[in-house]
Amino acid sequence: MVSSGWYFLAAMIVAYGVANLLQSVAAARTTVHHTFDPGLLLRLAVHRTYLIGLACQVTGFVLAFLARRDLPLFLVQASVAAGLGVTAILGVLLLKWRLPAAEVALLVLLFAGITALVLAAEPAHSKQLGAIALVALAAALALIAVLGFFAVRLHGALGSVVLGSLAGMAFSAAAVAARPLASAPSVEAFLVDPLLYLLVAHSIVGQLLLGLAMQRGSTTAAVAAMDAAGAVPAAIVGLLLLNDRIWPGREWLAAGGFLVTLVAVIGLTRYAEPQPHRPTAREAAMAGAAAVRPPR
Repeated sequence: MVSSGWYFLAAMIVAYGVANLLQSVAAARTTVHHTFDPGLLLRLAVHRTYLIGLACQVTGFVLAFLARRDLPLFLVQASVAAGLGVTAILGVLLLKWRLPAAEVALLVLLFAGITALVLAAEPAHSKQLGAIALVALAAALALIAVLGFFAVRLHGALGSVVLGSLAGMAFSAAAVAARPLASAPSVEAFLVDPLLYLLVAHSIVGQLLLGLAMQRGSTTAAVAAMDAAGAVPAAIVGLLLLNDRIWPGREWLAAGGFLVTLVAVIGLTRYAEPQPHRPTAREAAMAGAAAVRPPR
């Protein structure tokens, strides 16, 4: 019998791809922030585009949560990066993005790596985390927030990549918390589990950092940096502590697929170019009025 995790995984990729596109459009229309200000999320929330994108991201998050119940973290976290392909396709079709040849090649490489991981991953339920792991997740939350406080001073592509990487670390920690949490025996056990609140806290910090990253450069670079930084820690923790499994004899396929995926997402942080923001009808009208206004 095929695990339902595979269906959740496929739907998650589409949801995250749409979310990346919509949130990047909203971030481009919002004044660039140079402080680690949670108020950015409130300012973004006035954009209907961002709210729809956020709804897609929440949907993707729920689908990823359900997929992690059976599928290993190295697969689920790496597959999040496949949403970049969906984002790129939608950007070309709807926003007239022009992708450089290097970016197209890296996206093809990315899908090849994900395919290898799908073939290598063996579904299995997670082991539970101990008290030391809970403390480590809480300490990671504090460290990421502190680093983010200083990283917001960076501008351009560097700021986009650094902030995106920190967002990836936060989402990676959230994924580690989600894997055992998804196997909670009851709703009551789910609600009282400290992992739930660590998951929420890491997700909020990651969302803020991702919004800041998208304001500073290419959407593809920001999301690729997030995926690259988030995939490795989750994969290591999953294999060592959470009962993540690889089909016997396919270890080489898992290692190769993960390496190819990682190379692709790191390459995207280097070669992805900023995409032009097409103004809304209201913005275009205001710009036109300003252009014909006589000087005083």
